[in-house]
Amino acid sequence: LLFTLTKEKTMDYKFLDKVVSQILSETTIDYEKERVYTPFPFPLLFSHPFLTITITTIIPSSFSKHCKEVYGLNEQEIEYVWEEYKRIIKDKINSNGL
Repeated sequence: LLFTLTKEKTMDYKFLDKVVSQILSETTIDYEKERVYTPFPFPLLFSHPFLTITITTIIPSSFSKHCKEVYGLNEQEIEYVWEEYKRIIKDKINSNGL
């Protein structure tokens, strides 16, 4: 029997956290209008009601494309960045930016 060894790429969380920070720095939250303005096109125009971005479970294709093209991320890394990004945005919204 011939076994093929595959080397699994480990994620560089330090880099990925910097990616999350960069995307967050390019995101604007308008608490009065309850809108989130992202650096990537979101399926529901460019501004999104709070509820939309916080309950979205599927990674928007525009977010994946942005992460691949700008940061060279793979699918597993994109999933990590999306979950972190979404969690932080949700926390900011729930704390009203405080």
